[in-house]
Amino acid sequence: MSVHPVAVELDAWIDPSQAFLQWAGRHEHCFWLDGEATESGGWSWVGIGSPADPADVLAVPLEPRAAPDWRAGRFRGGWVGWLGYEVGAAAAGAPVHPDATEAPSSLWLRASQWYAFDHARRRVFFVDDADFAAHGAIPGPRLSAGETHPVPPTRSVPAVARHEADEYAALIERCRAHIREGDAYQLCLTTRFSVAGPPVDPLAVYLRLRAGSPAPFGALICSGDVALLSASPERFLDVEGSLVRTSPIKGTRRRSPDPTEDAALAADLVGDEKERAENLMIVDLMRNDLSRVCEPGSIAVEELFAVHSYRQVHQLVSTVSGTLRPGIRVADLLAATFPAGSMTGAPKLSAMTILHRLEGAPRGVFSGCLGWIGDDGGLDLAMIIRSIVSHPGGAYVGAGGGITWRSVPAAEVAEVALKARGPLAALGAVLPDGW
Repeated sequence: MSVHPVAVELDAWIDPSQAFLQWAGRHEHCFWLDGEATESGGWSWVGIGSPADPADVLAVPLEPRAAPDWRAGRFRGGWVGWLGYEVGAAAAGAPVHPDATEAPSSLWLRASQWYAFDHARRRVFFVDDADFAAHGAIPGPRLSAGETHPVPPTRSVPAVARHEADEYAALIERCRAHIREGDAYQLCLTTRFSVAGPPVDPLAVYLRLRAGSPAPFGALICSGDVALLSASPERFLDVEGSLVRTSPIKGTRRRSPDPTEDAALAADLVGDEKERAENLMIVDLMRNDLSRVCEPGSIAVEELFAVHSYRQVHQLVSTVSGTLRPGIRVADLLAATFPAGSMTGAPKLSAMTILHRLEGAPRGVFSGCLGWIGDDGGLDLAMIIRSIVSHPGGAYVGAGGGITWRSVPAAEVAEVALKARGPLAALGAVLPDGW
């Protein structure tokens, strides 16, 4: 693809789901970065690509580069994909379990064509290399309105838990013992819920997921017989110009249909001493991580203990930013920050080492990151949480929570169940007994 692709605006709005159903989803390697649920209206990108060498992606310099006039959103061409947890943990020097075989731990698609959707202004662009504009071709494949994707009725299949609820509660107590001994301040303990069976229909499941759990970092990325379906609410890294931001989430409460109770739940979240302490620990960790690649004195906490509300949960969110030093590449930024502190705990290396022993199995794609990395030196990556990994043998959902000395095991078990319930429901699965 050309270094400077050309975007042509379409005459009328089409829905991103139609672009995926009638075009992108018919290709072996395709993506839907679904930003419709963002507070600002957001951008979505639906496109196709080809597998890329992760080394090429990591070598991209994160320096602003001149680009022609561009109206089709921040993604001007580059790569779409994911990076799994073990890749980052191993690079950071932590022990890791052998790579999970269900899905690639690192997968990036070089985008070749895509639709760009501006939800706030109801504008659509089709992007390709410069040749299609020169030849006067109609931009993009012809799509017909109204076609729907058959969504089979949901089943009610019990998922299989990696840890039973009482076993997970016992692991929480072991986390607290490590914290008492001074081995860590906080530990993000995770588990997995698996659903065996024939491969799922990624689009049908994603449509159920986004309907039940709309999120600002929704995504469907397919490559061959594996797919990642995301309803993530958490931004990991955003680079625009020389500014980098991270927005860790620590602290969760359920939503209530009763407005008074819902407001009380949000107030309880922001006032909870344990949740604030957990959030603050990760803010400090991310300030330290970003300082390794940012200009001295540029690190700032833009937002602290803010409640962000989604359909199923309230979340406690903070935002840390900094100015990148010249010469920083994607590899350098990830080496400083990945895996994200919100998915490890603090201190990071000690936390990952402890969690390796306690969890007893690989996390795989879960708790890694997904999104786009641009030719122009920008990127936008989200945490892989509230997500589904589909593979030939079925699918899995990861979930976890931050453990501090003040953690109450029963409450932490309930939080994990709350986080896993939405993705499992999209799969037509339910939590196993005890959860």
